[in-house]
Amino acid sequence: MHEVPEGSGEVMKLIKISPDLELTVHEFPSGGYAEENRFLRELIGNHCDIYEHIMPSRLYTVLHMKNRPTKVPGQCISMLIDEEGLLKENEPNPVGSYLYETDRHGHPIMGNILFVGEEWGSDGIDFCGIEDSVFENLKLQLDHMIEVMKVAKEAFGL
Repeated sequence: MHEVPEGSGEVMKLIKISPDLELTVHEFPSGGYAEENRFLRELIGNHCDIYEHIMPSRLYTVLHMKNRPTKVPGQCISMLIDEEGLLKENEPNPVGSYLYETDRHGHPIMGNILFVGEEWGSDGIDFCGIEDSVFENLKLQLDHMIEVMKVAKEAFGL
C-alpha cells in the first residue's frame, strides 16, 4: 500500500461514483491492509463485505487510462465494486456499467464504484491513490461523462 511520506504534503486520492451519478473525491487511506480494506468497503457501502477488483475495458479504450502498474504509484487505474452487488438492493451504476460494457453483455455494475490506483508492492500489486496528473485527467473525463449521462436521463425522463 502506498503511504504518503511525512512532511511531503502529498495526498493520494480516489474517486467514488454513486448510481445517481454523484462523483466524490476521497483521500486514499493510510495504514495497514486491514484499515485500507475496511475503509474501501465502507466507501463502497451497502454492507460491502468483499470488494471485487475489475478492469473495465472502456476505462482503457475510451478514457485511455493505463492498465498495468508502472514504477510510479497510481498511474495504473482500476475499479472496485461490491462483489455481492447483484444480490443486494442496489441500483445500476451508469458510469460503471458503461465502462464495463454492459450494453454488450447485459451484466450491470450495481451500487457505488471506486476508482483507485495500483502500484508494485513487496508482495505484488497493491492498491493506492491515483497519481495527481492521472487523477486530474480521469476526473475531468468522468465529470464530462456524468454530465452527458445526466442530460440523457433528463431528455428521456428517467
